[in-house]
Amino acid sequence: MKVIIIEDEKPSARRLQRILNTLGVKVEVMLHSVEESIDWFQNNVHPDLIFLDIQLSDGLSFEIFENHKIKSAIIFTTAYDEYALQAFKLNSIDYLLKPIDEAELVKAVEKYKERMPQKQVVTLDFSDIKQLLVNPIDREYKKRFSVKVGHHLKLINIDDIECIYSENKGTYVYTVDHRNYLLDVTLEQLEGELEPQMFFRINRKFFVNVNAINDMVSYTNSRLQIKLKHYKDQELIVARERVKDFKTWLE
Repeated sequence: MKVIIIEDEKPSARRLQRILNTLGVKVEVMLHSVEESIDWFQNNVHPDLIFLDIQLSDGLSFEIFENHKIKSAIIFTTAYDEYALQAFKLNSIDYLLKPIDEAELVKAVEKYKERMPQKQVVTLDFSDIKQLLVNPIDREYKKRFSVKVGHHLKLINIDDIECIYSENKGTYVYTVDHRNYLLDVTLEQLEGELEPQMFFRINRKFFVNVNAINDMVSYTNSRLQIKLKHYKDQELIVARERVKDFKTWLE
């Protein structure tokens, strides 16, 4: 079970972590602001369970869910009760008011365990593994997008896309013929739908097509700047935490 805490008061976060440890629940990550959380969810596999404060130092934690489609279960841990209705519109398991009562916390964790289906362990013998290696499971990735142009629909082949990016709450593709087209999906929804050998998410805002890369230049703070064959509208910078994976992807 992967668990994280989002809490701006570090002493409260550490106390909650200590209590959870006594319950056999290991906290993998502690985040302390809306901005930090948005960045983390952008670049990491979402956890099974989130312990979430509502009022963080830079805003309400609900802003995180406006930027990412998060399916994790949530136990709210907050000093404010006026957000309960809004909280339960999300994947809420429980709503605990500070100071956190340990008995109530135990009940909330048990409630989570009861609601979540148990993962089945699948065992394979040697012949099964050999068969998978010889005939790997084929995964279908997007081959084209349909976009609206006036009153018409236009099909864009995936090979004709240099990059996919977000701007002003919209998601766009930029094509080899120097055109931008608006999509009706978010970048998060495209995770897992794009061919991973062709597209890489270099930061919060951009996927780039490996076939469109024209040059790569060292950039400040151990980052990389990507230059595509045609797209010139914005600087394309590989986030520092993604540089290692990006270099591996290129190999």
